[in-house]
Amino acid sequence: MKPATVDMLRAHLMVASLTAMGAEVLACLAPLVLPVSQSAFSSMPFRLLAIAVILSGVIVTRQFAHAAFELALQGHFATGANRRSRPVAIAVDCPWRWLVILHLRLTGRAFVLAGH
Repeated sequence: MKPATVDMLRAHLMVASLTAMGAEVLACLAPLVLPVSQSAFSSMPFRLLAIAVILSGVIVTRQFAHAAFELALQGHFATGANRRSRPVAIAVDCPWRWLVILHLRLTGRAFVLAGH
C-alpha cells in the first residue's frame, strides 16, 4: 500500500476512535442521568446506533476539516492546493492548522509546514 493511503486510513481510524470514545463516555454517563437498563447497551438497536454515531462523527469531522482548509486557502495560510502533485504549504501561524492538516491527511494529500 502507498504511504499516502496508509496515512489516510490512519487518519480515518483516529477520527472514528475518538468519536467512539466520546460515544462511550456518553453511554457511561447515561445510566447516571436517565433510567436506562444495562441490557439496553447490548441490544442490536444500540449497536446500530453506535455505528451510526461513529460514522456521523467521521463525516462531521471531515466537513469541519474541509471548512477549515477552505478558510486557510482564503486567508492565504495554505498555498499550492491547485496542484495535486505538489504538497500543500501550510503557514505555521495558521489558526486552523491542526484541522487543515487533518483534512489533508483524510484526503491523502501531502503537506509541508512553511513560514508565512
